[in-house]
Amino acid sequence: MLSVQGLRYFYHPTRIILEDITFELNNHDILCLLGPNGTGKTTLLRCILSLHKPKGGVIRLDGRDIQKIHARRRAELMAYVPQATTVAFPYKAEDIVLMGRVSHLALGARPGKKDRKLAEEAMERLSISHLRDYSFNEMSSGEKQMVLVARALAQQARILVMDEPTANLDYCNQVKMLQVIKNLAAQGYAILMTSHYPDHAFLACTQAILMRDGLIMAQGAPEEVVTTENLTRLYATPVCVTETRLDFKDTLTKVCVPVMNS
Repeated sequence: MLSVQGLRYFYHPTRIILEDITFELNNHDILCLLGPNGTGKTTLLRCILSLHKPKGGVIRLDGRDIQKIHARRRAELMAYVPQATTVAFPYKAEDIVLMGRVSHLALGARPGKKDRKLAEEAMERLSISHLRDYSFNEMSSGEKQMVLVARALAQQARILVMDEPTANLDYCNQVKMLQVIKNLAAQGYAILMTSHYPDHAFLACTQAILMRDGLIMAQGAPEEVVTTENLTRLYATPVCVTETRLDFKDTLTKVCVPVMNS
């Protein structure tokens, strides 16, 4: 559904931001981008969202060069879920979700019954219908993030690009958001997400890409690439990847533990 081949980007030729970025994302996939701050993750998302024009390589959506796809059609194929923030006007949650229908409306047209029905269904899927009339700016970070995901679902795009979907969420809401992401992938969505928590790759993702200084350092299944050696190199700090047993399931799971100086 999404293919990135040999992507290259820079603001100035002497300072390369992204170099030879290559990966593919299909339905049911959850791909987690991991890497330190300033490594190019956000720039990569901006290229995929056509906010930046690549200096080399090609990005394809549904087999077509993204640069040759009209913006309205791109919005039908791919939706963006930013980090939760405030908005300039006192919109209600339902208003925010309805904004996902803009790409399906004629210029200047108002949302109709179908649009409102799809917005309502998106909120029901995430169990946030009770927030319909709440002011978005007065919600908690977790509630805002769920509303933004509902907006993406109302857009009816099958590719979701999520910029740190668990940022600023407490532990409980992080778990809820990861479960929502897994459920959406099970329903056929293709999800590209960034995270500062390598454990999230084990908890929810089918693929992981480790990025540092604009390059892909490793990519593949989380169990293969999210290792002690790779994370220690990636973050330039000692990290140990170990296994722990979940007693109530009698299964093993991997966890990442920072190694603190004594």
